[in-house]
Amino acid sequence: MNHVSSRTALLRATIVVVAAGGLRALTYRAVASEAGVSHGLVRHHFGSRDQLIAEAMEFAIDESLQGSNMLSSALTAAEFAAGIESLAVREAGLQSFQYELLLESRRRPELQPLAEQHYRAYREAIGRQLRRLGVDDAELAELIWFALDGIVFKQLVLPEDVAPALRRIRALIEAAAR
Repeated sequence: MNHVSSRTALLRATIVVVAAGGLRALTYRAVASEAGVSHGLVRHHFGSRDQLIAEAMEFAIDESLQGSNMLSSALTAAEFAAGIESLAVREAGLQSFQYELLLESRRRPELQPLAEQHYRAYREAIGRQLRRLGVDDAELAELIWFALDGIVFKQLVLPEDVAPALRRIRALIEAAAR
């Protein structure tokens, strides 16, 4: 395994461990076991638990946004709305990991920058896509972000049919892009 792929495997393993057991479950040994490597490799790549957490959060945000197509530069309003919809149902572990860190940041001030990074990344991605569609409406971007954040969290806790809410978000985006 090369340096980049072993690092990626460790970040993915970190996400799995935290999504399943929260930050209390995050140890070098747990990550190493999940990744199938020695625990010394985790320390070698990241140096500290905090560095591992920070890099895993960056990785999770990027993976989530890539998978939702929010970083694509050529989307129609319908494609953008479909990407938002996919985020609400996509890879529960990736989303759970992010929410675990967000909730823990309430108790651990040193995690606040990661929470800020999380919210900034999603807000900026939504705002950028709306502007690409010719919609320069910060309040609409904020509304979409708040709705999406709530839908994703709700789906992790108690899944139910969110199609009506997602249809309404899609309609708002398509109407604003006209």
